[in-house]
Amino acid sequence: MIHTDYLIIGSGVAGLTLALKMAERFPDRTVAIVTKSTADESNTKYAQGGIAVVQNESDDSFKKHIEDTLICGDGLCDTSVVEMVVTEGPKRLQELITWGAQFDVAADGHLDLGREGGHSKNRVVHHKDQTGYEIESTILAQVRKMSTIALYDFHFALNLITRDDKCLGAFVLNEQTHEIMVFASDYTILATGGIGKLYGHTTNPAIATGDGIAMANRAGAVITDMEFIQFHPTALYHKDLSATFLISEAVRGFGACLRTKVGRQFMPDYDTRGDLASRDIVSQSIEKELKKSGDACVYLDCTHLNASAFQEHFPMIYENCKLLNIHIEKDWIPVIPAQHYLCGGISVDQHGQTSIANLFACGECARTGLHGANRLASNSLLEALVYADNIFQFLAKATINQAEPVQTLSEWKYNYGSLIDPEFLLKMKSELQVLMQKNVGIVRNDTALFQAQMQLKIWQNQVAGLERRHRTSKEVYELKNMIAVGILVVEQSIKRKENKGGFVKESGSLQTTNSY
Repeated sequence: MIHTDYLIIGSGVAGLTLALKMAERFPDRTVAIVTKSTADESNTKYAQGGIAVVQNESDDSFKKHIEDTLICGDGLCDTSVVEMVVTEGPKRLQELITWGAQFDVAADGHLDLGREGGHSKNRVVHHKDQTGYEIESTILAQVRKMSTIALYDFHFALNLITRDDKCLGAFVLNEQTHEIMVFASDYTILATGGIGKLYGHTTNPAIATGDGIAMANRAGAVITDMEFIQFHPTALYHKDLSATFLISEAVRGFGACLRTKVGRQFMPDYDTRGDLASRDIVSQSIEKELKKSGDACVYLDCTHLNASAFQEHFPMIYENCKLLNIHIEKDWIPVIPAQHYLCGGISVDQHGQTSIANLFACGECARTGLHGANRLASNSLLEALVYADNIFQFLAKATINQAEPVQTLSEWKYNYGSLIDPEFLLKMKSELQVLMQKNVGIVRNDTALFQAQMQLKIWQNQVAGLERRHRTSKEVYELKNMIAVGILVVEQSIKRKENKGGFVKESGSLQTTNSY
């Protein structure tokens, strides 16, 4: 058994920031970070755009950023949370700079501020098109300097340990030795990221299987707004690619425009903001255009832009396109919407507390109320930084009682059966992704949702049987978690329909029946 004062599950910006702050403030306390891949593998690492933070109040303001967030969230944001997160932004950005993060600077010496869909002003602080990687690597370098932080990579959290509605730690699988370990902690923080791999088309990495949400759900935590899944409108389309590469929204902020196969700019038909409308509107508009035309994709036209400036701002995008023989100077980039971000998740208050005592959540797995039905571009890294700080401020005042004694913790009933055929698991996972993409995508209807619900329940029972007969493994638990999260998404979609009398969303000038 491993005793630690703070157990953090997940190693993205939210988890790492919290760990670093606790270690800096309390050199006599211990922090354990459990992550199922390498410590630097997270959704943070792949965030291209940047952090939305008000910098120049002569041209921008907190009020404008707050208004943009509320409009984008379709009236379902928690206004007090939005105000808190936006106004805390400059402080959290300065912390990153103090830790060593480098951000692009304009010719006048000030931060170079980009603009993305839904923003009324340029306020996105960035590092080329690799902002997430810059932040992740910077914080991780600081974390590795702290002797009181123990990093457990290739350790997969299986279940939370709870008693009397109180979290006592977690059962964790060492992926290399297959040993199941007990981590006993005073406080446990879930920072496990999103659910992207539930879908066939996603910008998320392979680790995004909704593990934290599924664990919290099994423990009885309140989970809300799972139906609000954001689809990024411009993921690179290529029929031979197994992974979906993101074309940052900042490219449209830089001046690129969307066109149909025949060259028509269609976004002005749907929203007065045109190509800079919010993500939900652009994704829905693309979906409508593709249904009308029968085409496989639409196109992002960058040919009129300064190629040298484009390459300087978006080197990763430029090189990835070039590898596929797409030369932005003369070729349009084929794009389609892809699952990108979960706006719902584990319900938390402004201190990051869940409905279970001593259990906290932050980052994409948490539902804070900031995003409402749709996240404003580049608000996610901001949210992660602010909520990591909020949890830190709260826990810094909380009492450390030392983790529960060994005898109070349940034993894991380990199954010593044979390993299940990995090909079978891959096949079921693929079928799940197809189902979610088809039935629980951008546009949803009653019949498709009920069909998905029935199939997911069947798979849930099948996996429960497999779990009883075969050895405990990360692969089985990932599939189990994905199915559980899929059921949450479907059931909360159905519930919102029942509450509203139909899937009708009004956002800007677009009204789309049976859609979010």
